[in-house]
Amino acid sequence: MNMDKPVRRVAIFALLLFFGLMAQINYVQGSQAESLRDDSNNTRKFADVFNHPRGQISAGGEVLVTSKETGKDNPKYGRSYKDGPIFAPITGYFNGGGTQIEYAYNSLLSGKDKRITQQHWFDVFIGKKADGANIELTIDPAAQRTAYAQLKSRTAPGRRGGAVVIDVETGAVKVAASWPSFDPNEVAPQTGTKGAKRLEELDKGNGVVKPLVDNALSQTFPPGSSFKAVVSALAMKNLGASSSTTVDTGQLILPESGRPLPNSHDSGSCGGSASLRGAFAESCNTTFAKMALNMGIQKLHDGAGEFGFNKRVQLEPDFYSAESDVPVSFVDANGKETPTGQDGTARSGIGQENVRATPLQMAMVASAIAHDGKIMSPYVVQKVRAKDQSELYSASPKEFAEPMTGDQAGQLEDMMRAVVAEGTAKNLQGMRIAGKTGTAEQGPGNPNANWFVGFSPADKPRYAFAVMTEAPGSGAGNAGPIAGAIMAKVLQK
Repeated sequence: MNMDKPVRRVAIFALLLFFGLMAQINYVQGSQAESLRDDSNNTRKFADVFNHPRGQISAGGEVLVTSKETGKDNPKYGRSYKDGPIFAPITGYFNGGGTQIEYAYNSLLSGKDKRITQQHWFDVFIGKKADGANIELTIDPAAQRTAYAQLKSRTAPGRRGGAVVIDVETGAVKVAASWPSFDPNEVAPQTGTKGAKRLEELDKGNGVVKPLVDNALSQTFPPGSSFKAVVSALAMKNLGASSSTTVDTGQLILPESGRPLPNSHDSGSCGGSASLRGAFAESCNTTFAKMALNMGIQKLHDGAGEFGFNKRVQLEPDFYSAESDVPVSFVDANGKETPTGQDGTARSGIGQENVRATPLQMAMVASAIAHDGKIMSPYVVQKVRAKDQSELYSASPKEFAEPMTGDQAGQLEDMMRAVVAEGTAKNLQGMRIAGKTGTAEQGPGNPNANWFVGFSPADKPRYAFAVMTEAPGSGAGNAGPIAGAIMAKVLQK
């Protein structure tokens, strides 16, 4: 009897079983690796997190974050942050958990993302760990350093400052700086229990300063008169106003309390009537409070929402800003939800009451003005590359919103130039910037939240910015020069 045919059949069947087993292992270890690793029942999901190097994080051709061997069994690899406090608002930290880019791109940095494991399935099959991918940020390192140094020197002791710069054509974030900050090296894996204790201290903070909560993207402040840019845009849309419309700049008595809402001065454009352009340039409070009353708090809330208020803005997957807000109600001292009244609506029109904004959000407002009414979605990751330099991800700019027409944006551009040319920020002439000042009161014993929000270059805008510092003085005198210094560095390239 010829046994060749049955043997061949058995051999073929065994070979099919072998390849089926390989396919199944590859599917489980590769395609399903991420979901299995993140399963809540998997108690080993952090067991090997420190035994393999993570990818690098870089910006402007400069490596900012790397993994280095520790010479220990556990952890085998630590994390090293160049100028950690300066770049922490974007990089975040990593110690098994993480924040910001370290958290949002963890699977790519660790080499466990399916875009890597599927590409290197045979390595996964034989148990070889795939190398982590490298992240390239949109940040301008020189401008980021300038922003950090400026905020540090001009923010009041024990208080906060933040700055953001956005490319208006793409949405790429060039600067996101915060003071005070923290050093991610102090809580990196190699610091062990000392780092864990330090992380607890940072999380607790000191007074209003919470170092782990950056003041560029993740903290809100009253925007003060910088919010008049939003109110002006909404008045153009809802009240038919234009930059040349004659507006009332005279005294306003608040309708509920009967108290006056004052201007900073009662001369010039704020002496009784002026064009909207003049009232904006000289920041006449009464004009914008009256506009807010005419529109009502709901329209103010909804209209601000078109710029990005009232929701968290997503920069990257699992990386969101804090929510800026123009509330229609608030919770009072007794825990009762109370509608924003007429007096509160008037004060909301000048960026006070309960209006809150991040520097990112106000930079997005300025971006709409500088980019024909359009806001591009902000982002901080430009590219992701595998260890072999193959491209795994590249940012694709997309529109976030169009809260005003190109004509309205053009009028507001001119109004912002007027602020520097003839209004509250004449001290900033020659700095190639235009914008709106803001000096928001924060209650007795607290310094003002000083703002300057605008664009640069003033004649042909390419970048939008927002700077906020808590310090004595004004937006023009305190935040304005910071914006000028930052933009001078950005424009060098």
